[in-house]
Amino acid sequence: MRVLLLSDIHSNIEALEACLSAAPAYDLVMNLGDVVGYGANPNEAVQRSRELGGYIVRGNHDKAVAGLIDLGEFNPLAGMAALWTRNKLTAENLQWLRQLPQGPIQIPGLSDTQFVHGSPVDEDQYLVTSIDALESLLAVPMPVTFFGHSHVQGAFSSNPAENGSLRPIYASVGRAESVDWALEEGTHYLVNPGSVGQPRDGDWRAGFAIFDSQTKTVKFLRVPYDLKTAQERIVAANLPPRLATRLAIGR
Repeated sequence: MRVLLLSDIHSNIEALEACLSAAPAYDLVMNLGDVVGYGANPNEAVQRSRELGGYIVRGNHDKAVAGLIDLGEFNPLAGMAALWTRNKLTAENLQWLRQLPQGPIQIPGLSDTQFVHGSPVDEDQYLVTSIDALESLLAVPMPVTFFGHSHVQGAFSSNPAENGSLRPIYASVGRAESVDWALEEGTHYLVNPGSVGQPRDGDWRAGFAIFDSQTKTVKFLRVPYDLKTAQERIVAANLPPRLATRLAIGR
């Protein structure tokens, strides 16, 4: 089974469409949450996600926009964007967000793999460093967990020979590229496909991944998208300008 892994779209429809256009062949879609928040096209991002089908777990921005958590937990920029998004969404799309399941979840046929937004032990936990990931790697029996939330493409491994973490290395920051990575038997992994709509790893390109359960490989991908239009839409919506400028630097 080949699973298209999307995460942290954040209402960036230009980035999402670029990922879908560049994606290799896949059997189903797994969305790791935060479909909305920050960007200027929440209805389009939700509608496209619904059309893709497959599976999805809720993210913290999905919960905030749906009114399931207090916006006081967010920084001012994120809170402002969440309120704007809540007012912008159609009633139908807002209800869809409210009904998204909490992770981790599993896909039939993938008994050794699970999917979550933050971490296997806390759906809102950020896994950014090897220390962050250690608890999950030690405590969770599932060999492979795919997660989002941090907006940083890469993985954590229980194998000391892999130095605890992996970041794919690309030749450029301007064209479509991919990096293949094989999962080793007997090793536990936490894998982040990257953020579609708001990368924070210093690479402005949209990030996503393909997981091949038969060959046990992850293909990390980065693709350029219409950044200028995404930025212009944020500004035109009177959202904080910082939400537009940060897209250009991948932070």
